[in-house]
Amino acid sequence: MDVSGKVAIVTGAGAGIGAALARALVGAGASVVLADLDEAVAGVAAELAERAVSVVGDVTDSAVIRGLVARAEAEFGPVDLYFANAGIFGARGLDGSDEQWSAAMEVNVMAHVRAAQILIPGWVERGSGYFVATASAAGLLTQIGSAPYAVTKHAAVGFAEWLNITYGDKGIRVSCICPMGVDTDLLRAGNEDFTEAAANEEAIRAVVSAGEVLTPEQVASDVLAGVADERFLILPHAQVLEMYRHKSADYDRWLSGMRRYQATLQK
Repeated sequence: MDVSGKVAIVTGAGAGIGAALARALVGAGASVVLADLDEAVAGVAAELAERAVSVVGDVTDSAVIRGLVARAEAEFGPVDLYFANAGIFGARGLDGSDEQWSAAMEVNVMAHVRAAQILIPGWVERGSGYFVATASAAGLLTQIGSAPYAVTKHAAVGFAEWLNITYGDKGIRVSCICPMGVDTDLLRAGNEDFTEAAANEEAIRAVVSAGEVLTPEQVASDVLAGVADERFLILPHAQVLEMYRHKSADYDRWLSGMRRYQATLQK
């Protein structure tokens, strides 16, 4: 897909990958509605002048998603692409509360489901549309230290796969972004999910030590290249594919290796 002249919605666009995606899309000729809970999203949109507007809201809420679509249609025209990018880390593991697990599921999975429920029927009628889900390498491999993140990112990948299989022959394109470490607030423990940074230090160390930490701009560039090629898996860290192959080739050996790797992080 050539994004020039297209209309896109990007969630989690107040900073990080979402803001970089919005800038890259506008730079490539698209018009964008930026959404985030953080009012900083207005500043990002202001940088992008007349081809961008912002909405502050909770994108797990179907009413907010419908509002984003309505705003895009009023400002620019029908939505061509939806980047379900908002995400949170969640609690560390079994000690997480039901509320923390629910929050991770809502943001990392159900926000994608609700956006697809709203957009895809209309896209099928038009015969075109593009859904881009930000998951994580954790959705293909796992996340040491954070059970909610590992579980919900697996679910995000699974939902994107299902969308691709179910609607791929009806004009709908689906991509799934699965990076490792990206230099964002989430990684730097600046997010409210990391108020107990020590409890999540292992998870952060696992991400940082696994490979190069990319800038959001590098990821956004890779995403636009993947969208142009209409690739399902967009892997800013190319080594993730080889890791995934090792996992599928010998699951038990891979699990044993991950336990050894986890032990090195706890020293």
